Amino acid sequence: MRATKTPTKLADGRELIYYDEQPGVDRSVEDRRELGATQTSSEIRYDVLLDQWVVIAGHRQERTYLPPTDQCPLCPSTPDRLTEIPAADYDVVVFENRFPSLAQGLPALETTSGPFVRRPGVGRCEVVCFTSDHEASFAQLTPRRVETVLEAWTDRVRELSQLPGVEQVFVFENRGEEIGVTLSHPHGQIYAFPFVPPRTLRTLRSARRHHDQTGACLFCAVIEAERSARVRVVGETPRWVAFVPYAARWPFEVHLSARRHAPDLSALDDEERGELAALYLDVLRRFDGVFGTKMPYIAAWNQAPVRVDRDLAHLYLQVFSIRRSPGMLKYLAGTESGAGVWINDIAPERAADLLRAART
Repeated sequence: MRATKTPTKLADGRELIYYDEQPGVDRSVEDRRELGATQTSSEIRYDVLLDQWVVIAGHRQERTYLPPTDQCPLCPSTPDRLTEIPAADYDVVVFENRFPSLAQGLPALETTSGPFVRRPGVGRCEVVCFTSDHEASFAQLTPRRVETVLEAWTDRVRELSQLPGVEQVFVFENRGEEIGVTLSHPHGQIYAFPFVPPRTLRTLRSARRHHDQTGACLFCAVIEAERSARVRVVGETPRWVAFVPYAARWPFEVHLSARRHAPDLSALDDEERGELAALYLDVLRRFDGVFGTKMPYIAAWNQAPVRVDRDLAHLYLQVFSIRRSPGMLKYLAGTESGAGVWINDIAPERAADLLRAART
């Protein structure tokens, strides 16, 4: 690890970790806030009709929602205002969410009564701050800073995968109020789930079927098919390819896929991380360049579960936006929310053309 990792504790006992790009930074400053212990009432309930788990976390109703800039809890602390980050400045910081959907040390709750099945919401939720600059965004980071973020993500994937009961580590970023962001400071989150999420299960079932039929990786086959077709490829390096998927659901959607068959972030080498940093920034800047304004988006890492089907999984980043024109957003219609049938107003080939032509 090139970044210097310094773990510490916040006033209520939550863990905070600094990832510094320069060695020797003093991180001894303590959190001087008076905070009570967090109260977490998370549980997971099983939906027998859809065969998936749902997280119930009623305590999150009280979490911070769109505070003004001068009250941002993710900015560095000042003598006049103490925040979640005790230091006066930082590069990258990770800390336990004060309002987590999942947590460790929850009381026993496992019950089954006919179709009603519930368990404790065991896991962990962390916040990842990409920069101390409140007005920045991921697309404005330097390649070096993106590599530091990647180091932090990788370190957390390794650590969280070792926690009892964790089945998958999900790394993601939301940007823009339109997409549902409640804190505007550039940051992302990490969820350590006590189950394998339904999207992952579905893709792995498809990958298993393809492997049984052909002996090959489905993800690798899709990547090579997109590279051969060229019409939806947005960018490429020797180790990564970025393309609009053939059956894209969102107006603008790009998959950044590792060309080597790698299960998760911890499997990447230095060359792959370096190329990813450059291509990731290029894709995000193209998103912003399509309409000449900051595009609301979700960027989500799809990686292998902790214990099952790791040989089938293939690491890729899904970046998508709900904006379909400068003044229009795509809201989920009845077919999508009610029936799960997606209707995309922009042909994937057209979206790829617009992204390739976008000013970066």
